Amino acid sequence: MVGAYARLVEIRSLPRTAAFFDLDKTVIAKSSTLTFSKSFYQGGLINRRAVLRTAYAQFVFLAGGADHDQMEGMREYLSALCKGWNVQQVREIVAETLHDLIDPIIYDEAASLIEEHHAAGRDVVIVSTSGAEVVEPIGELLGADRVVATRMVVGEDGCFTGEVEYYAYGPTKAKAVEELAASEGYDLARCFAYSDSATDVPMLESVGHPFAVNPDRALRREATAREWPILTFNRPVRLKQRLPSLSMPPRPALMAAAAVGAAAATAGLVWYANRRRVPVTG
Repeated sequence: MVGAYARLVEIRSLPRTAAFFDLDKTVIAKSSTLTFSKSFYQGGLINRRAVLRTAYAQFVFLAGGADHDQMEGMREYLSALCKGWNVQQVREIVAETLHDLIDPIIYDEAASLIEEHHAAGRDVVIVSTSGAEVVEPIGELLGADRVVATRMVVGEDGCFTGEVEYYAYGPTKAKAVEELAASEGYDLARCFAYSDSATDVPMLESVGHPFAVNPDRALRREATAREWPILTFNRPVRLKQRLPSLSMPPRPALMAAAAVGAAAATAGLVWYANRRRVPVTG
C-alpha cells in the first residue's frame, strides 16, 4: 500500500503533458471549413459559383496539387467571401450540420490516439489553421481539452469584417504551443504532436515526440531525415459506430461560427504514406 501511494505521489508530481493535433487531414479526412460550403449555399450565404469554387479548392486540397502560394490565394478568397456574414446565422447552420458533415470523416486511427492520450493522463489540444468557431465544436465532438485556431474579427453589427485577428499558421502554431505549455505547465520534451503538413514542422520540432500523419512530400522528406515516425490514417468512421457507448449529447446551440477565411490555408499536399504505428509512450 505504501509503495502504491508513493508511486501515485510520484506520478502526480511529474510535469503535465499534452498531445497536439493538427485537424485537417490529420484528425479528419477533409478541410474542416470547406466541408460546410454546401450548407452555406443552402442557407443563402454563398451562390452556386462560390460553391463550385470551394469544391475545386477542396479537390486541390485533397489531391495535393496546391503549393503555399495557391493555398494563400484560397485563404484570401474565402476571407473576402465571408465578409458581411451574420455570425448568428452561420452558428445556426454549423450547429445543424456539424454531426452530419464532420462525424463521418473523423479518422478512426486519430480517435483511438486521442483516447490513448487521455488514458495516459495527457491533455489533447487541437491546433488548426481553420477558424476557431468551426474548430471549437469539432474539438468538443472529439473530446479535446483545448483548441488553438484562427480567429476572425466580428464587427459591432455581429457580422464578419473579413479581417483576421489571429492566424494560427506555421510558426505561430509553434508559438501558441509554447505559450500554452508555459501557462499550463506542460513539459514539451514529453509531449506529442501530429500533423500532415510541412508548414507544421515548427510545431512538430517543439515537442519530444513528433509524428507525421498522412504527410505531404515535404514533410515526408523532413520526417525521414529526422527519423520521425510516419503514420497513415485512412479509416474515417462515425464515432458512434466505432464506440457506441460514446453517444454524443445533443447540442442544440453549439457556438460554431464558420471563420471561412482561414480554412484553406492548411497546406496539406500528398497524404498517403506507409503506415508505421508506434506505441504511445513516454
